[in-house]
Amino acid sequence: MEVLAPTASLFRGKQSARRRRVTAEYAIKAFFGSNAVVAVVVLALITIFLFREGSGFFGQNLTNLRVYRRAGLEFVDIMRGAAERHSELSRQLNTLRLEELRSHPDAAALQGFDQFSNGFSDAAEDLNGLVSDANDQALALRDTLLQASQVDPSVTASLSGTAANSVSLVGADQGMVALRSSGARFEPVSQLMKTKIEALLARPPALADAKARRSFTQWTAHLRDYLARFPEISQRLRAWDPHRPTPAYRAMTSFLFGPEWVTASFWQDWYGIIPLLVGSIMVAAVALLLAVPLGVSAAIYVSEVATRTEKRLIKPYIEFISAIPSVVLGFFGIAVVGQAVRALSQASFMKWVPFFPISERLNVFTAGSLLALMAVPTIFTLSEDALRNVPRGFKEASYALGANRLQTIVRVLIPTALSGIISAILLGLGRVIGETMVVLLCAGNRIAIPDFTEGLGLGSIFQPVHTMTGIIAQEMGEVVRGSIHYRALFMVGLVLFILTLGINYLAQRIVTRYRLKLG
Repeated sequence: MEVLAPTASLFRGKQSARRRRVTAEYAIKAFFGSNAVVAVVVLALITIFLFREGSGFFGQNLTNLRVYRRAGLEFVDIMRGAAERHSELSRQLNTLRLEELRSHPDAAALQGFDQFSNGFSDAAEDLNGLVSDANDQALALRDTLLQASQVDPSVTASLSGTAANSVSLVGADQGMVALRSSGARFEPVSQLMKTKIEALLARPPALADAKARRSFTQWTAHLRDYLARFPEISQRLRAWDPHRPTPAYRAMTSFLFGPEWVTASFWQDWYGIIPLLVGSIMVAAVALLLAVPLGVSAAIYVSEVATRTEKRLIKPYIEFISAIPSVVLGFFGIAVVGQAVRALSQASFMKWVPFFPISERLNVFTAGSLLALMAVPTIFTLSEDALRNVPRGFKEASYALGANRLQTIVRVLIPTALSGIISAILLGLGRVIGETMVVLLCAGNRIAIPDFTEGLGLGSIFQPVHTMTGIIAQEMGEVVRGSIHYRALFMVGLVLFILTLGINYLAQRIVTRYRLKLG
């Protein structure tokens, strides 16, 4: 019995130690597991919140589109398009005048051109008056429909295409007859306008500058194409039907593929995400074009070339960039980068660039440059980790075969670490596409698709744009909760959320594949 006592005591000690170890492991597992659960729950709550707040947008947008057609706003916009195209051609004439004036400062020599320009502007007087009258009639008709829908449920059903008749719609039908009669005047008005413009083209102005003459020839071709579309516009007006049903899918397609984002308009609100999406993609593309060479090259240098002293200096300074507040970078972009780029474009030795000088200092390039600075630390750190994790034997084998350092880097290290470098670039993309403050301060905030014909497309990066993150930050504080504008902003946030989630998911898949490859 005395011999068994120490053995039993030792056994009880081992059991106690095992229980303490199990308890510690359980505590560690519970701590980290609870944090993981919290992260998943928060992500789920964000997703549910975005879907809940934005879910009613498509129904409201469909009603908005049906009122647009039923009230005749669509009918007026057909004629308005012709008037706006004439105004655009008039602005192009003013640009031609400036080109001629720069080459020949004598204002008296431009008298003939000014007479031509004034005659062209006056030719659309009747068309502008017609559009103005039709505009007033359509607005009155829309007010009638909206007021009737508040007191008569059958009017709302009619707008949704589920009711055939309503007593409250009698006044609206009478207003539609008056609107269609004003549209019938478009054909004689357009013919008179065409006659006046043809008479002007028979006596074109004399231009001394060769570039201005070429531009005027191009302008004339655009003008003749514009005049040739008048019969097509008349046919569209005759074929337009206010009772033609608006399919339900238009609520989604007008948002996903719509080229306009117009809010708080007296006429018609449009919620098309395309100009915002294009602006976000362009800013992110410029940022990556600048950040990828800088970040990857710096990672290669620090990993394979730099001395220990250089590593201690370069790496902390690059990573310190991520600690700079984005609002500070935005102010730097406004005061320094944008101003410097515009001043450079106005320099005499840059006249060979077709889209210089630029007038906007806040544009895609300015915002992209600042976002590139923010993306460099992410790309640098992850790319350096990928290069450092390449097995040492790969480099030694390359040197043993007689390859020099550059050949080893280009043909061995980069291909081996390519998956990690690509994942670093994708995470850098996710970093810049979700940035708000810099693009809000430096992108120019013009809601329009850039002109990709300027300077063979390169001129578009010096034009102002708006982004998805910028529009949410700018307009969310001004909207009424539950309104269509409010829900549209949440739909933009949902698209941005899905986009960034997809980018990060793709990056994680590449990282996993990269680790399995090395393992």
